[in-house]
Amino acid sequence: MQEKHNAWQPWILSLLIAVMPLSFALPVKAKAVPAALLLLMGVWLLATRADARDAVRRAAPVLVPTIAAFLFWLANTLAHGISLKEFDVMSHILAFLLIAVSFSAPLRPIVLRIGFSASAAVLGLICIEQHYVEGIDRVYGVNNGLWGAIEFGMFILVLSLIATLQALRLELPRGERVLHGVFAILGVYGALLTQSRGPLLSCIPVFVLLVVIQARRTRRWRQAAGVLVAGAVAIGVATTAFHGEVAERFAAVSQEVSTYSEQDTTGAVRERLEMWRNAGMAVGEHPMTGVGLNQFGTYARTRIAEGKAADSIERYDHPHSEYLEWAVTGGLPGLALLLLMFGSTLWFFGRHAMHRDNGVAMPACAGLAVAGMYTLCGLTDNVFYRAMPHSLYFFLVLGLAVYVGRMLGQRATRKAR
Repeated sequence: MQEKHNAWQPWILSLLIAVMPLSFALPVKAKAVPAALLLLMGVWLLATRADARDAVRRAAPVLVPTIAAFLFWLANTLAHGISLKEFDVMSHILAFLLIAVSFSAPLRPIVLRIGFSASAAVLGLICIEQHYVEGIDRVYGVNNGLWGAIEFGMFILVLSLIATLQALRLELPRGERVLHGVFAILGVYGALLTQSRGPLLSCIPVFVLLVVIQARRTRRWRQAAGVLVAGAVAIGVATTAFHGEVAERFAAVSQEVSTYSEQDTTGAVRERLEMWRNAGMAVGEHPMTGVGLNQFGTYARTRIAEGKAADSIERYDHPHSEYLEWAVTGGLPGLALLLLMFGSTLWFFGRHAMHRDNGVAMPACAGLAVAGMYTLCGLTDNVFYRAMPHSLYFFLVLGLAVYVGRMLGQRATRKAR
């Protein structure tokens, strides 16, 4: 009788979770409401539900390195005497650790599936509106600025990959799979309009991996080959025929790399190379302690004043590589921690992505897509310094890890019976 009375609660909780990714990309103050409700729910579940605590324990390979990162950057900030304002974005990790526990409650998967996929479509439509109506050449969303185009492109592609994953699920109704496919196409096209090379390149191997995993699980290799060919043709046509400027940006990479020197550092790629050169210097000078959280810009400008770095990088506060960011600001221990955080997350989700039960495999594949995108994008861009991409990563990765832990716990209980 009690279960019937509370039958509406899973739907409401699922809806709150489903709207979270979209809320990160919109400048709406009310978005704090679902986050606060989910946080309180997480605390309550952790305190009162043994199965929630079990799900958290099973997700430890993802949660423990994240907790270590939170503590590491807090200690780094205090040790360097940096203002705690610099710790603001990283401090959100604590909230997402508690919010993740809400994924251990009974949820309605269809709400999560459509909510996440629809978010990709909404953001894609925003990009289309900006490009074709407002006339913005390189779109960047409504919660960023021109410098946020890269992170916004990655943000949309993460959600588009999750939508693609749902479209590949043969056990779902055809109508729903078509809907996910349409949502994914809108999201990918919107991401293409950001003209962000790193995220677009990173998306390709992750997409291929998801298709191969699904093919191996279902033994439908011919269908997988068709999906890969169709995807390659669609991207090729969209990149060259509709938006030649994207192809031009890719073509400019090799030219800038070959002509880079300490005397010629102007251009997006050359400036990256100059930042990476100075980042290497910073690691060499501060290998164990780093220069402090968010202090690469200060370090670089000091070198510019001393005549040791080019003026072209004066406007940058981060080195355009998450790996170098952690190495420069946290020293080699910081880099090791980032590698552990990414590595353990990829291992956890990859381990369960081939599970024969879709209830385990699908959220694991979604988590693998998120972690894979951030791991690859982090090579050439900073993926955590803005609240928007930072929030998406920790919300999805931590939440999906707990969700997988919950599903594994349920199956262990059934076997025990």
